[in-house]
Amino acid sequence: MVDVTALLAGARAAGLCIATAESCTGGMVAAALTDIAGSSDVVDRGFVTYSNAAKQQMLGVRAETLARVGAVSEEVAQEMAEGALSHSRADLAVSITGIAGPGGSEFKPEGRVCFGLAMSGRATITETVEFGAPGRDKVRLAARDHALSLLLRALS
Repeated sequence: MVDVTALLAGARAAGLCIATAESCTGGMVAAALTDIAGSSDVVDRGFVTYSNAAKQQMLGVRAETLARVGAVSEEVAQEMAEGALSHSRADLAVSITGIAGPGGSEFKPEGRVCFGLAMSGRATITETVEFGAPGRDKVRLAARDHALSLLLRALS
């Protein structure tokens, strides 16, 4: 796992505040950040938007985007991350939407997770990672760790 203490120290040094927007991880990234005492000075909030309705209501994800490409997509991850910035006082936001399993489909297999990283003044970055099908718990942990590493890299 990422050194969360170093991540928080980096955000603190840069004067940045963090928000998370999570679907398949259900708040695991926010929990990892807030497990560290004193994190409240750099962690503003976490959005757990498991349903499509929550993504729309809490983050402003467009119904048209969800209908066109589905929740597990880089487009939705981008709108989630940007929505987390605009619905918080954060300067840096990470988003996660994926299929932790069990299940999936031919087009969106188990273990596919899309990430978004939005930062004030920078273009939003998105990526998709195929974690395979090691089981729901392992996909969620891997997605949490990947999101934390994206935050850490953004501070470099």
